[in-house]
Amino acid sequence: MRVLVTRPAHSATRTAQRLRDMGHEPLLLPLRQPLHDSAAALAALANTSSAIAVTSAEAIRALSALGEKLRPHLARPLFAVGETTAEEARSLGFRSVASSQGNGRDLADLVAAEKPGTLLYLAGTPRAETFEARLRELGIHFSIAECYRMQPVVPSPAEIEAIFSGPHPEVILFYSRQTAEDFFRPPELRSAVPEHSGIRLLCLSEAVAQAIPTALKKNVTISPMADERSLLSLL
Repeated sequence: MRVLVTRPAHSATRTAQRLRDMGHEPLLLPLRQPLHDSAAALAALANTSSAIAVTSAEAIRALSALGEKLRPHLARPLFAVGETTAEEARSLGFRSVASSQGNGRDLADLVAAEKPGTLLYLAGTPRAETFEARLRELGIHFSIAECYRMQPVVPSPAEIEAIFSGPHPEVILFYSRQTAEDFFRPPELRSAVPEHSGIRLLCLSEAVAQAIPTALKKNVTISPMADERSLLSLL
């Protein structure tokens, strides 16, 4: 099965290997790229001593550039959305890592259960504010440090043609609402997935699916859990 991956290049490479292992043919079309601000992350770490929360592996990648400067903070508890992000944190040297298997709301509930006191949220922009809203509901005090920005990548007409001129993708994977919005913004991509198309649109969550054009809602399937393993189980 030909599967189009719209994730940023670093994550898409890992997803592509998983797809090959499953017997599928991955096609990569990154629509966002991260711009890390490791200095902002370091400043926030230096000014706090609390537990850390991350809702994306991009925050962990921003920390990876700190090298030895990160060492004094590796004993701090770290809460992550998804086991993949948690594993990246452990690989970086964090020794006390817990992960939720759902979305930001589930992560906030996990944090509340552990009662860590205050919290440092290493965040990106743009982002959904589900995690922050739930923390406020639960009365958890937290600070935010924006340590990465996801910038749009506009594919060239040649890149689009290379993917859609031959046998079309049978499935498109969408991991974020922003990426789904990015995909259907250029006329060349909108027309590549016409209303009568049988291309399946697999979305990581209901929030992601909301960005799919109304005419294509019938093609949408939402992952039962907001993690890649659940998403790929729909193939």
